[in-house]
Order: sequence, then structure tokens, then C-alpha cells
Amino acid sequence: MKGWCGKILLVDLTGGELETLPLDPKLARDYIGGRGLGIKLLLDRVDPLVDPLSPENELIMATGPLTGTTAPTGARYMIMTKSPLTGAITCSNSGGHFPSELKKAGWDAILFTGRATKPVYLWIEDQKTELRDASHIWGMEVPQADEVLKKETLLKARTTLIGPAGENGVLFASVMNDKHRAAGRSGVGAVMGSKNLKAVVVKGSGKVDLADPEGFKELAKGFVKGFKESFAGGPVPLRKWGTPITAVGTQNVGVFPTRNFQFGQFEKWDSVGGEALTDTYLTQAKACHACPIACGRGTKVPDGPYAGEGEGPEYETIYAFGSDCGVDDLAAVTKANYICNEMGMDTITMGATIACAMEMSEKGLIPAEDVGLNRELKFGDAPAIVELTRLTGERKGFGRLLGLGSLRLATHYGHPEFAMVAKGQEFAGYDPRGEQGMGLAYATSPIGASHMRGDPAYIEILGVPKLVDPLSIKGKPQLIKDWQDVFCVIDAAGVCVFFSVRNFVLPDETIKPEGIKDLLNAATGLDYSMDEVCRAGERIFNAERVFLNRAGFKRAQDTLPPRMLSEPVPEGPAKGMVCRLEEMLTEFYTLRGWTQDGVPSPEKLGQLGLA
Repeated sequence: MKGWCGKILLVDLTGGELETLPLDPKLARDYIGGRGLGIKLLLDRVDPLVDPLSPENELIMATGPLTGTTAPTGARYMIMTKSPLTGAITCSNSGGHFPSELKKAGWDAILFTGRATKPVYLWIEDQKTELRDASHIWGMEVPQADEVLKKETLLKARTTLIGPAGENGVLFASVMNDKHRAAGRSGVGAVMGSKNLKAVVVKGSGKVDLADPEGFKELAKGFVKGFKESFAGGPVPLRKWGTPITAVGTQNVGVFPTRNFQFGQFEKWDSVGGEALTDTYLTQAKACHACPIACGRGTKVPDGPYAGEGEGPEYETIYAFGSDCGVDDLAAVTKANYICNEMGMDTITMGATIACAMEMSEKGLIPAEDVGLNRELKFGDAPAIVELTRLTGERKGFGRLLGLGSLRLATHYGHPEFAMVAKGQEFAGYDPRGEQGMGLAYATSPIGASHMRGDPAYIEILGVPKLVDPLSIKGKPQLIKDWQDVFCVIDAAGVCVFFSVRNFVLPDETIKPEGIKDLLNAATGLDYSMDEVCRAGERIFNAERVFLNRAGFKRAQDTLPPRMLSEPVPEGPAKGMVCRLEEMLTEFYTLRGWTQDGVPSPEKLGQLGLA
């Protein structure tokens, strides 16, 4: 096989046994890799009704055929399992350098089953694999554990691991690789912790075997040139300001979530945006493997109560801890971000859960003594976001409730309507009342609310590949379907979503991943047609839907909170708008070939080879 390694490592944690499984060439062609390989394995091997934190749940780390190559942004891997936060699937994505190291070691995926009797970590050096005792690093925060593991193995090895949050069962715990990169959403870290698996450490000395090395090299060079010519002078905006520059767009459009999504604009937005971060705390732009963009933020808060150093915050963190909590202190937001990375927690769910608690507290629904800060919890309380984030990672005090996510928190106090979630997962940093396509994407995402399972902000805010009216629902069901399928291809191939700022085409007003198709063909030699690539994306999305249906998710779960559906935005460009979800959902199901209860029809499953 070219592009793929042809091997999956099966790790039986219960028995302590490791086995090499062959990667079926037909499965590889049909599902590509990464997210596609992950859902195929999950669907074949795991009962959708399984308790996510039981040994019977499985955890899959999967690369794609472009991971570890010179393809621009070819640095991604997926972690897939059943989510303890939502009860749905996860397909949590991360970049950095660990994914390419895993591929260079000769593995397409690692499949973890069972539960170890004591803490362990997996050491991989090319084809040499072994489970080792991790009792001495259990309880360590991410940076310290990373350093110990490298000293025990090889200093140039790469790690992916959990922090105390994953060990303590925080339902939105992350898996952190390269110290600061997060497979962040849906609680993959809690599943890893439930298996007594602390880390995976990898050192690879090989390279990805390509079908057409020279052709691939020329394609990659052309795409890099395209990136440099984009955005009126290369990837300068993302390199200079990172993803936090997005705050300019969301604020201007009126979808910058503020005070638990009560408003769509934040009066102090410029205090926490991309320009402010660059001007105050940025130390360097940081790139993942083979990335010409370098959107990562190396930052340092030099002094004061929030002093620290690390990576981030990204835009989603700035929305969650900043505008959504009414906090305009960028140092406090940055410190909360550092704590999340060190403890191993999703910054989006953490910040949004605090925002939910703030609103409920202000409305008298959460007693001050429950929170335990010796003061009323209110919007704008910068010290609170730092204190409560630390308590959550430690699962102490009020952090025990916060560690369950906003829906369980709000339900505990009898008011689930204050949780801004879809399928139990917190929204990303876009108000769906002012961005209608995002509302449909949140509601139909297989992992719960996510901007990364088909991000219409590209279309509705950034104009990539074409700007459409964010307040209109016309044509949105088709656009969201197409974009979701394309994101499946991105995640399966092993590249970053920022690959989509170039290299997509719009024949007949439909989105096509032309650039990815060409790279896949040069890597694998399989001569994919555009229809085959698009069909693979559709197959992956429908396979995920089959798992969801079997887990109990249908139309009733494809919904949004009452605030999004019946409370109009009070001010700004989206003033008076609600999300017109139901008007879009019926057409979306029809376009997907699903019943009006959200179930893929037998005909659709047959077309996709899923029958």
C-alpha cells in the first residue's frame, strides 16, 4: 500500500497484549483514513449503547494517508470513541507533531480495548511496541509528564497524554499532544483515563511511502505557493494574529457570543481579540508539521497574578472565557487557557460551562455558597474563571459540578434551558441566530455542537470559497450537507481544515475538495475520481449517523436550546433574529436521503455500501 502504512496496532489493556492487524485495502480506499477509519472500526466493534467509561468502550487514534507527508497542513490525527459528555460519538482532532511521528513509525491507527489494572503508557519505537508502568506519572500535569516520558524513552520522541482532568473523570477532558495541542472535544481524555492509559509515546524513523513522490512534491510546492499568495500576501493574518483574529469578523457580523449567548456583540471585544494578544503576550507563531501558516500562539504573561507561559489562547478559548463570561482581562483568559492545557481540558466546554453558571447565579438559581468563592458569581469576574478552571480539573468543590458540563450543571439546578448546547455539547464561538447555517451544522453535527464538523463560518463570515448571507436560510441545507461531507474528507485524509482556505472549487455551486483529491492520488496511486472522494465523505458522515441512530439519536436530538429558537438577538446586525432550524432541517434530511426522523434510508445505505 502507498500512502498508508497498512497496519493497525491493537492494544488489549485488560490482558496487556499487543497485536498487529492488517489494514484492509478496500476499507482504506472507501474510508480513506483518520475519521473514516475511526468510525468504521467503531461501528464494527463497539455497541452504540455501551457505557462510555466502561472497559467495553474502545478508543481509536487514527492518521490519514496525507498525515506525515509534505502536504501543507498534513499533520492531523483523529481520536474516536463514544463520548461520556454526550453519549454520541467523538471524532476529536489534533495536529502538532505527534500524528506525523506515529505515521513515520509505521502505523495507521492504534485501537485500545479494555482497561488496565494499573496506570500504563504505550511506548512505540517504529515496530517495537510495549506497555509500561505509568504509576509514577499518574497525577502529573501534562508538561511534567511529557518531560518524564521523554527522559525514560527518547528525548526526541513525541507524546500524547492526559492530565489530571482525564484521570479525575472530567467529562470534557482532552488528550494533549506535544504539551499544548489538544484533541479537545467530547471527553476523549476521560475515556483514556477510564482505561488507566496515561500516554502514548512515539519515535518513528521512517517516512511515508508515496506512489508518485515527484508528482506529490510538485503538488505540495504548488499548494504552498498558493497559500503564500492567499489573503493578499500569504497566510499573514493567521501567522500574525492567529485564530483570535476571528473575533473581528464575529463581532462585526453580530455573532460573537456574549454573556452566555444573551448577546451577539461584546463591548470590550478588542481587549481580547487577535490584535490585543499579538501586541501583549505573543512570543512566537508556532507551526504544526508541514504547515505554511503557523497559526499557533506561543505566549507569555510575564508578571502579575496570571503569570505563565505556554500556547494559546485560540479564538474559541477567547470566546468561551472572554466574551461568553463577560471577561475583558486577556491575562486571565490566557491563564485559564494554560490551566486547561496543563490539566487536559476542553477550553470551549470549560469556559461555556462557567458562563452558564454565571448567568444562573445572577438570576438567583445557584446559591453563592454552592460556588464557594466567598462572593456572588457574576459575569465579568476574571479571577473566577481562573479559580473555577483549576477546581474543575481537580474535581474539587464546585468544580465537581462544572466538570460534568453545562447541561448537567443546569439540569442539576432545574433549568437545562440555560445550557447552550446541542446533543449535550457546548456551542463554539458563533451565535446561530445570526449565522443560520451554523445553527443547522450545530444541530446535525455527529458529536454535538461543533464548528469543526463542517464549518459554515468559512462561507457565512470569511467568504471561503464564496460569501453567502449569514442571515438567510436559502440554500443553506445543501451548503451544510456539502461542507459536512468535505470536512469528513479533510479529517480522513489527515490535513487541517485550514487547507480549505485554498484548493477547493465550486463547480455548479457545489463544494469540491479538488486539492485533496489530487494529493490523495499522488500519495496512494489509486486514481480517485472526484465523485469517489465526495462519496467517501458522504459515506463517513452516514456511518456516523448510523452509530448515532443506534445510540438513540434521531430528529428530536437534532435541536438547539430555546434561546436560539425563540429569543431574538437583542441588538447588533442580527437584531431580531432567531435560528430558523426547523425550516432547514426538513430539506436537509431530504437532501441527505434520510427519513424525516433523521434516519438514513435503506436506499441511501445501499448506495454507500453501508447496508
